[in-house]
Amino acid sequence: MNLIQPAHLKKGDKIAIIASARKISLQELQPAIDIFKTWGLEVVLTKNIFNQDHQFSGTDAERAADLQTALDDDSIKAIISARGGYGTMRIIDQLDFIKFKQHPKWVIGYSDITVLHSHIHNFGIETLHATMPINFSVNTEAVEIMRKVLFGEKFNYEIQNHPLNKKGIVEAQVVGGNLSLLYALTGSASSIHTKGKILFIEDLDEYLYHIDRMMVSLKRYGKLADLAGLIVGGMTDMKDNQIPFGKTAEEIILDAVKEYNYPVCFNFPAGHIDKNLAIPLGRNMKLVVDEKGTTVSF
Repeated sequence: MNLIQPAHLKKGDKIAIIASARKISLQELQPAIDIFKTWGLEVVLTKNIFNQDHQFSGTDAERAADLQTALDDDSIKAIISARGGYGTMRIIDQLDFIKFKQHPKWVIGYSDITVLHSHIHNFGIETLHATMPINFSVNTEAVEIMRKVLFGEKFNYEIQNHPLNKKGIVEAQVVGGNLSLLYALTGSASSIHTKGKILFIEDLDEYLYHIDRMMVSLKRYGKLADLAGLIVGGMTDMKDNQIPFGKTAEEIILDAVKEYNYPVCFNFPAGHIDKNLAIPLGRNMKLVVDEKGTTVSF
């Protein structure tokens, strides 16, 4: 079943920047604001976006109120999170998605925003896993691909071969995001169904043994056995104990799924890396993994 795709953006549309997790400053947002204006978009900054509550961008109530306002305002056609960090899970159950489901709009971000991606996927609505304003000055290609997706332009990806890849061809919905969040959401109302879908995962700053624990847990929950395919993005700044775990993050992931007969792509350019290319979550993706590398088209 095809998911509902929010309307593509056009010049004059409003895009709201929210901060559902870590605090942010206007100085950090300004490069993204300037770029959105060159796209012909009107930028809306939510009421509490520059508030501070220790590491958070305001209290739970303030962050939830800002996101609720953006979800409910029909004149806003896209919502992008300023940055990740931690905090969206703390407010997800305070949000009302009734108006959003009646008038879907793009929800954009990655990392901690996996909470929103997963929760909204269960409503049958596409979201966009993509770079965020805090990162706009890091990689122009990531920003340009995001623009193409939002404005309905064609795009596809060709990725170099990785020695751990498992070959295959499949076409299915792509879901996923940050591995730690997918693991943390399991068993909740925000947990995604993965059967028959292509699962995308990435992560940052995790101990290797914990990557293994998360993969084993997802396997025990039945999240890995019936996938159509698996895409592994950046596994960035992994850490090890004094006694080495003995495998890389990629080897740990392959070990968890080696018994299954579906294609696996490693080193996909998305996640906590500079070249964080956009993935429209919930959309049908054609994944081709062969001896030359990986091709992804939508």
